[in-house]
Amino acid sequence: MSEPVPRAPDTLLYLDGVSVSFDGFKALDKLSLYVDKGEMRAIIGPNGAGKTTMMDVVTGRTRPDEGMVVFGDGIDLTRMDEASIANLGIGRKFQKPTVFESQTVHDNLELALKAPRRVFPTLFWRLTPRERALIEGTLVTIGLAAQRDRLAGALSHGQKQWLEIGMLLMQEPDLLLVDEPVAGMTDAETERTVELLRHIAATRSVVVVEHDMEFVRALGVRVTVMHEGKVLSEGSLEAVQNDPRVIEVYLGR
Repeated sequence: MSEPVPRAPDTLLYLDGVSVSFDGFKALDKLSLYVDKGEMRAIIGPNGAGKTTMMDVVTGRTRPDEGMVVFGDGIDLTRMDEASIANLGIGRKFQKPTVFESQTVHDNLELALKAPRRVFPTLFWRLTPRERALIEGTLVTIGLAAQRDRLAGALSHGQKQWLEIGMLLMQEPDLLLVDEPVAGMTDAETERTVELLRHIAATRSVVVVEHDMEFVRALGVRVTVMHEGKVLSEGSLEAVQNDPRVIEVYLGR
């Protein structure tokens, strides 16, 4: 039995001894890790390391066979469904952006608001001053204030990624899980995404799963290396890149 990960009072997300198997394949093997409040963490590892399964477990898409997944002040995520976990304050951005392309940038953010969507309330629903301020602030944060009236389908790939991040911010999550945010981006868009994620991490926790080592280096955060469903190494990017185990299984040097 693996030793539990020490849990500090400022821990926001805590996984201990989490295992998941699919048809005999162990996607997660007693995985243990934690993310602190206000921390941005990068998670790297080869394909099949269990990174996506880990996010699936945290967001309720996959039930673990065993182990603990605790959020905030002792909330057991393994007993909750996806919608309940999202409402709890955990947002997830998948690799491919999913925005409403026939709607404007502003309308995409408005649609993403936490608001009643039953038929009767919707007929009479109007933005409150607080909601308007949240939209305006988010437009500035994601760098799309000048594009507010532009159709989302006309945005560049990078801008669509930022818009989707903005849509998640409308839910005011405490934890944001972001999967390969700079895949397919230009160098300039990648630099802007570094700035965006750093800005977001000033007020909430962010977990970034990424393959682009230069992007991870630019983030300048603690790195967790996963391999075969468990944590192989943790530390600065420089430290894990010089770990012989990481070199052997991932970096290929």
